[in-house]
Amino acid sequence: MIDEDRESDLRGCIEALYFGYRAFTALPDRILAAHGLNRAHHRILYFVHRQPDISVSELLAVLAISKQAVHRPLRDLEVRGLVEIKPDAQDKRVRRIVTTNEGAALEGRLTGEQMQLLERAFEGADDAAVRNWGDILRRLAEVDDEATDE
Repeated sequence: MIDEDRESDLRGCIEALYFGYRAFTALPDRILAAHGLNRAHHRILYFVHRQPDISVSELLAVLAISKQAVHRPLRDLEVRGLVEIKPDAQDKRVRRIVTTNEGAALEGRLTGEQMQLLERAFEGADDAAVRNWGDILRRLAEVDDEATDE
């Protein structure tokens, strides 16, 4: 059972996370919409750019989604020339993904906007506060992973 003071703090955190995420995604959402894309496309672009030559199965594991869930947005990105999908050199059954120059530029613009927003939000916070914020988000993801595994 959560006591009243803790519940109030947790509800405040939920609201802060909701409004913070809304602010974090607002400009990228507008940029994506102008390209006929959405957040699923952004997530794929982000992780493919961060891990060039990632296999489709590795991407599925990172995003914790099904092959069906990634198929359409990945195909959209390929058709638009934002990613290339090619067979692995050693195992032709494995498909590897890389961003094209255009895809890298779009990913850089989207992520750049988010980094600038975070930089403004962290203004005046010391390094420990920034690390602690990141630690809490990582712990939140881990708790979610544990709940999913049950």
